[in-house]
Amino acid sequence: MRAAPDILKKRGPGSRFIRTGWLFLGLLCVGLGLIGAFVPLLPTTIFMILAAGCFARSSPRLETWLLDHPRFGPTLLAWRAERAIPRAGKRAACIGIAIGYALFWIGAKPALGLGVTVAAVMAACVAWIVTRPAPESR
Repeated sequence: MRAAPDILKKRGPGSRFIRTGWLFLGLLCVGLGLIGAFVPLLPTTIFMILAAGCFARSSPRLETWLLDHPRFGPTLLAWRAERAIPRAGKRAACIGIAIGYALFWIGAKPALGLGVTVAAVMAACVAWIVTRPAPESR
């Protein structure tokens, strides 16, 4: 197990309260990530990345558990080390975004301006995802 980050070593008013908040937020993100593993269109990886960040500020034990997890660990470590997204993850995210937009368009029947705005935001997200490097370790 790694040494506790400096933020955990700090003792002062509110530090226990702040760590508890980070812990709660991390557990919430893990829960949402696990739901996303089974519910189409709800992302998993981003919630696990957020959970790892929250646990880094609250619980080294849970952070280590998440980083050592056989399913989520390699992706989280690649993100931390290289800010990289695996090709399969990029593909899944882009397909999910496209399906999400199609469902939005069919279900909400938005006005043209709203439809174009949502499409532009989603296209910007796709562009950001696609421009991340692939992990070198894979």
